[in-house]
Amino acid sequence: MQQQSERSSSESYFWPTVWAVGLHVLMFGMLFVSFAFTPELPPSRPIVQATLYQLKSQSQATTQTNQKIAGEAKKTSAPQFETEQMEQKKSDEQKVAAAKAAEQKKADEVRKAEQAKKAEEAKKVAEAKKVEETKKAEEKKLADIAKKKAEEQAKKKEAEEAKKKAAEEAKKKAVAEAAKKKAAEEAKKKAAAEAAKKKTAEEAKRKAAEDKKAAALAELLSEDVGRQQALADEVGDQVAGSLDDLIIKLVSDQWRRPPSARNGMSVEVLIEMLPDGTITNASVTRSSGDAPFDSSAVSAVRSVGRIPEMQQLDRATFDRMYRQRRIIFKPEDLGL
Repeated sequence: MQQQSERSSSESYFWPTVWAVGLHVLMFGMLFVSFAFTPELPPSRPIVQATLYQLKSQSQATTQTNQKIAGEAKKTSAPQFETEQMEQKKSDEQKVAAAKAAEQKKADEVRKAEQAKKAEEAKKVAEAKKVEETKKAEEKKLADIAKKKAEEQAKKKEAEEAKKKAAEEAKKKAVAEAAKKKAAEEAKKKAAAEAAKKKTAEEAKRKAAEDKKAAALAELLSEDVGRQQALADEVGDQVAGSLDDLIIKLVSDQWRRPPSARNGMSVEVLIEMLPDGTITNASVTRSSGDAPFDSSAVSAVRSVGRIPEMQQLDRATFDRMYRQRRIIFKPEDLGL
């Protein structure tokens, strides 16, 4: 009865023990497989729980069973310890790697912070430089504007001074021109007055000569023949001188001065006339050496046409003195 009771008690603990051992084996197998194929991730530490049962019975079967269970547990705990050691080593390596990664990250963050600080400082320096350059550009621009304004003012002042100077010069020139014009007008008036005076004197001289000639002719006609001949010779010379002056005057009025005419020239012209004073021909008997002046004298003589005063002479005197008369013309005699 007692053996049956002990057998019954042993059988009641057998299957639980088997199940417990089998469960441990299964868990170890699964742990091994998981360790072999797990990825590089921080592994979770497996927790192996063992349930020990207090055997109330101190029987030999129970003791054997406990010993058997303890042996199985020892067998099971050896690989589990190695696994835990490997996992612990791996965990330590991962911690070291994580620490290194953290230090590297921290170093990277410090480096990035320093780079950011340097970039910020460089940015501030660049901005300060840009501000300085902008300031210098503004100052240069203001200086250029001031310089340009000063140049414009200088040019304006110079133009005004030039204009003022030109106005003064124009005023002086106008005054000089007015004075010159006034002097020319006065000279012209003086010359006209002198010419009128000269003309009046010549008219008076001519009239006096004519009066004298007329008186001489009248006296000549009233005397006897001998007396008349003597007077004729005397009066002839006087009349010839007066008529020569008259011829020169008439020719001077008709003369047109050529550009080549100069003081000191002289040309001798033979004048042929009729008793009524008509000039029939004029020719050069001694040239001045200047053909234009010679031609101008001949042309002036021919332009006179007729000298009515020749009719005052008697025929003999006319034939002797004026049918052919040689007259010497000079530019100064013709009014040059």
